[in-house]
Amino acid sequence: MKEEQLIELLNELVKQSHESEWVEFKLNFHSEQEIGERISALANGAAIHNQNYGYLVFGVENETHQIIGTTFKPKQHKKGNEEIEHWLSQRLDPRIDFRIHEFAYDEIRNIALFVIPSAQNKPVDFSHISYIRVGSITRKLGDFPEKEGKIWRKIGKPYELEIAKDNLSAADVIRLLSTETYFDLMKFPYPSNQNGVIEKFIYENLVIKSQGYAITNLGAILFAKNLAEFETVQRKSARVIVYKGRNKVETEREQIGSKGYAIGFEGLVDWINSQLPANEEIGKALRTESRLYPEIAIRELVANALIHQDLSVKGFPMVEIFSDRIEISNPGSPLITPDRFIDSYISRNEKLADLMRRMGFCEEKGSGLDKVIFYNELYQLPPINVITDETRTRITLFSYKKLNDLDKREKISACYQHACLKWVSNSKMSNQSLRGRFHIEDHNYSIASRIIRDALEEKIIKEDDPESKSRKYASYVPYWA
Repeated sequence: MKEEQLIELLNELVKQSHESEWVEFKLNFHSEQEIGERISALANGAAIHNQNYGYLVFGVENETHQIIGTTFKPKQHKKGNEEIEHWLSQRLDPRIDFRIHEFAYDEIRNIALFVIPSAQNKPVDFSHISYIRVGSITRKLGDFPEKEGKIWRKIGKPYELEIAKDNLSAADVIRLLSTETYFDLMKFPYPSNQNGVIEKFIYENLVIKSQGYAITNLGAILFAKNLAEFETVQRKSARVIVYKGRNKVETEREQIGSKGYAIGFEGLVDWINSQLPANEEIGKALRTESRLYPEIAIRELVANALIHQDLSVKGFPMVEIFSDRIEISNPGSPLITPDRFIDSYISRNEKLADLMRRMGFCEEKGSGLDKVIFYNELYQLPPINVITDETRTRITLFSYKKLNDLDKREKISACYQHACLKWVSNSKMSNQSLRGRFHIEDHNYSIASRIIRDALEEKIIKEDDPESKSRKYASYVPYWA
């Protein structure tokens, strides 16, 4: 990789919310044995999480993810009289083709990066022992049989390409999948015979040639006429629950999707929007309704929940509608830290994401969160809230509140999201732009100033030009800009 690509890769890796089973940060060298164990653990972790590579980075602080730089130069380092790269390779089984890159992040910070291929045919051993990362700790894989079993099931084949149904004829495939939907959404003419349909579905990895034909999980989850026909994906159907009040005590109605995402997406989004509260406006001649939540934001967040879910774990995408908010969640923790959702993109399910983008269900690049925040501000709603844990990622849209009803945390969060939106729009936040976000009258500029000051104290934004003495024309950017 070129130096520019390495710097870009590093910038993406440090955006993660924490170290993971396939990424580890260290400042400097400790021992050759430790590096060998980490290579084994990261290769095996990458296999579990459907990643092509794992990464061991020297020069980044593991807790803060600050890029500090390192004095470690692995290409010059030796174990006895043997180069470390050769010493490590001799003790790995199988001998995976890991790469070592040394590069200058800037004039004073040097980085050493190990790029480690995912385990392919079996778990990767180091000195006859397989390792895995559990949280931020490297452990023996044999102590975690459920993780070892997951590796064996996943090796060489992501969830999307696993077989959902086998031993099918071409007619069976067309009976089980809505092939017309694919051609309609892609704006392709429908083939004149079954072979033309099957060839296109094989090209898209929706079907593979097996004993007869086999439908992949990707084909089933997108185009199944009935998800219940496919045991591997039937529990991935999206669910919508409408509650009576602000809690889950009383359920008014519930809807469970039965079709593949590509077939049912538009109907899912329409049904969600039909359940959301609306204001009735009476014009000179017509009575119209205006939604309290931006429909385009709902669409983007639902698409994200489908695309970025961890398909390998139990659980399903879910939309929960309360009287004062809507929560959209999916199984799995995100691959990047939530405060970088707006400017970063790492997809857990690349083939699913690619097809859904090409079919027009979501943004071509990124997460679409810039669009969500834009419309959230346009509707004068409180900031969106993101909550993650080991099992789910949840994004919440709140109903309208006056500025005076927002607490300090909400004001600071809205300020940060506004700064992020400005940054990705090639602009910068100012007192004036923040007044526009909150609809603050110009003569009340001190209210916006106070919110900015609180956000600066929280260190989630920073001054664009700290040397400038002018407060009137000061501008601000996210802390990571």
